[in-house]
Amino acid sequence: MPISAVRHVIAVPNLAASLEFYRDVLGFRIIEIGDPGWRFYELGEAIIMAGECADAIAPGDLGDHSYFAYFEVDAIDDYFAAVKAAGADIIKPLRDEPWSMREFAIRTIDGHRIMFGSEKDA
Repeated sequence: MPISAVRHVIAVPNLAASLEFYRDVLGFRIIEIGDPGWRFYELGEAIIMAGECADAIAPGDLGDHSYFAYFEVDAIDDYFAAVKAAGADIIKPLRDEPWSMREFAIRTIDGHRIMFGSEKDA
């Protein structure tokens, strides 16, 4: 069976701060699900399921394992400009890569890292 959708599940230390970041900086829509310890963040086809875990290991302490997603986006130059202007912590500036992708990476307010990419024009 092929996979029909992908959702990411993350633990965040402060759900209120996290949802503000995903909404205000990355442009995700916040979905209330009726559980005060969980929110879903949605942007296009991407859904992140965030659960508040104040006592969990901080994502920033996970080193390379704090990367949890690679999102392919359209109009990456415009999206990069928008998230940069909104104050995102850019940890890899927008650039063309030899694997035919144009990419950048950010660190969330929680310490997770996300890569955004778009196929380079042929």
